[in-house]
Amino acid sequence: MIRVGIVGASGLAGGDLIRLVHQHPDLRLTFLGGNSSAGRRPAELHPGLRVDLGLTVEPADADRMAERCDVVLLATPAPVSARLAAELADRVACVIDLSGAFRIRGQELHERWYPKAERSAELADRFVYGVPELIGDALKDAPLISVPGCYATAITLGLAPLVLGLGMRLGTVLVDGKSGSSGGGLQLRTADLHPLRNGAIAPYAPTGHRHAAEVGDFLERSKPGTVGSLTMSAYGVSNVRGLLASCYVFTDEAPGIRELQRAYLRFYREHPFVRVRRSDETLIPMPDPQATLGSNYCDVTVLHDPEGGRVVVLAALDNLIKGAAGQAVQALNMRFGLPEESGLTMQPVMPV
Repeated sequence: MIRVGIVGASGLAGGDLIRLVHQHPDLRLTFLGGNSSAGRRPAELHPGLRVDLGLTVEPADADRMAERCDVVLLATPAPVSARLAAELADRVACVIDLSGAFRIRGQELHERWYPKAERSAELADRFVYGVPELIGDALKDAPLISVPGCYATAITLGLAPLVLGLGMRLGTVLVDGKSGSSGGGLQLRTADLHPLRNGAIAPYAPTGHRHAAEVGDFLERSKPGTVGSLTMSAYGVSNVRGLLASCYVFTDEAPGIRELQRAYLRFYREHPFVRVRRSDETLIPMPDPQATLGSNYCDVTVLHDPEGGRVVVLAALDNLIKGAAGQAVQALNMRFGLPEESGLTMQPVMPV
């Protein structure tokens, strides 16, 4: 059994990590960390977890984690993750960080989007950007893994077949993102109160989003010069879980719709957690975030708009599972040579 510690146990992603690790056949939860919730049991923090794990939340002490854990999952704010990762590197077999502390490799770009997350360039260079479907064997035996952001996961999986499969150069990419309230975590903000959030479509990042910078950084490192510009507008909607990333790709190289669909099916043929879908294959237009909730799936649809000179890629997922906790466990599986789907075979719950 692989011994697992989770820091940030009181948060939303932390709660899903506890649930996924507890039900995993090859993992044993041995440490729960969180300074503000120290002394509390998981069931107190997460009402759905009515199980006795034999653990209470403890202060996030690196010495204790090094003694009791093979892998530590950090579901903490970026500044906290940056500090803990530095303390834990080379003391446990693997650190998997769910924050933005190590997602962007370039230091200047990192400081623009995560100015409070101070980290050394040497440590940042050691982190593997953990998109399991795209980096394959790079996760095997990786000591440090950075899990992509929820939007970044959807956008990257949506664009990868164009860039990495067809070798297209994408002139301009505009992303329209809509996500539920859980994307903001459990911080108490007036704008997130129910009277203001319910039924709203709130443009909280209309002219830029750090996940777009993250995607651009990854694609540029993977295949330099393939994206001219990538920008994003993000909106909060009244859902709790789920997000939809609508990617509008303007390019002179767009093939026909059949070739595009074949390319996506071919690219993800051996990747069980990406479901390539037609927009008209079900009773509701696809992809729809609610058809992924509670699961580790990302649903992707590609369309061609010849009149507009664009390719339209839609990607939907559960931001707390495939966009956070589920993807972290998927990366953990691949890191330790376990079956990729182990502990992640749950199907979506619908309706919600």
